[in-house]
Amino acid sequence: MAVEVISFGCRLNTYEAEVMKREAEAAGLGHRDGGAILVNTCAVTAEAVRQASQAIRRARRDNPQARIVVTGCAAQTEAGRFAAMDEVDAVIGNEEKLSADSYRALPDFGLGAEEKVRVNDIMSVRETAGHMVDAIEGRARAIVQVQNGCDHRCTFCIIPFGRGNSRSVPMGAAVDQVKRLVGHGYNEVVLSGVDMTSYGADLPGKARLGTLVQAILARVPELKRLRLSSIDSVEADDALVEAIGGDMRLMPHLHLSLQAGDDMILKRMKRRHSRDDAIRFCAEMRSRRPDIVYGADIIAGFPTETEAMFENSLKLVEDCGLTHLHVFPFSPREGTPAARMPQLPKALVKARAARLRAAGDTAFRAHLARLVGTRQRVLVEREGLGRTEDFTLTEIDGGLPGAILDAIITGETGERLQARQSDAALAA
Repeated sequence: MAVEVISFGCRLNTYEAEVMKREAEAAGLGHRDGGAILVNTCAVTAEAVRQASQAIRRARRDNPQARIVVTGCAAQTEAGRFAAMDEVDAVIGNEEKLSADSYRALPDFGLGAEEKVRVNDIMSVRETAGHMVDAIEGRARAIVQVQNGCDHRCTFCIIPFGRGNSRSVPMGAAVDQVKRLVGHGYNEVVLSGVDMTSYGADLPGKARLGTLVQAILARVPELKRLRLSSIDSVEADDALVEAIGGDMRLMPHLHLSLQAGDDMILKRMKRRHSRDDAIRFCAEMRSRRPDIVYGADIIAGFPTETEAMFENSLKLVEDCGLTHLHVFPFSPREGTPAARMPQLPKALVKARAARLRAAGDTAFRAHLARLVGTRQRVLVEREGLGRTEDFTLTEIDGGLPGAILDAIITGETGERLQARQSDAALAA
């Protein structure tokens, strides 16, 4: 087995999983009989924590001799919970997981819960290194971490306590990593972070995310596609807006951290934008880049949410023109202010989440229908499947993972597009 990583959650965790595997193997962790399993947890919802616990129990059943090490955001915020599990041999923090020395220093089997824990104060971490990764195993696109942590304290969110305060990878290191990955054959690179639009505030000169994006596009001309993970629209700087509107290598898909569409709920969430701010941003970006498509995170059933407040979130799907919706039924996280607010009945939260998802599904199906008959560039992810520039899943034959195919959209299934390579592409 050597070292296996089971990773949950965001793109940043996916990127860090590669670093963890490399560092653990360098430390010799997988040489023990039975190998090692690293579980890289997510803490964004209670359900994410539950799924991690389930995966740990399943991993122990399937691999009774393996050494199981738990890390990630949930391990950082709830170390005692995982240390108390008999299946777990060690718990290490979000910063420690990226260092070979942490794996060399792990305790032996058979220790008590307190002795298993190797989790330091994440708030004391002031820098984020630009870890060099040559490939993301099994993925057609590469991920580059440019930022970590968050200085904001949204009332529903536990992640700052799992990731620490905001810190940025120096611009030169980020550009060098993109160059390295493109040199290893990647046609698409995704920039990732926890609060990516806060990029640069801690660096000399305080360069913004837009400055970094423009630098990558200018200094890595052979990069075919650059994509952004989730951004906070209210923090988008002028250089970023200019790059999205002016460089076709920057993909026309933005995933927005909106969370709600009602001003009072946004205020109680301690968000930094209003409903009108979100609508204005989406309209402005669409005027600059007509082919742009929006995804968004929206929470259903936040404490104190009335039916009228929920309707404002529901209408945001149409008012912002959202296509790829991520809906989260509100999940109280212990230690956050929202967990102490008056809660809605679970059945109501579930019902509102279902209504939001239905609205998102309707918008997505309309998006699929609009693309039928168009010409698209599809990045092959695996045999028979790829993604358009606006991140729509597409069935297409031909091409190796990572290749970009010129395609004609011939139909849609309600869940994905169907395409064939264009005659010009086949002739070539």
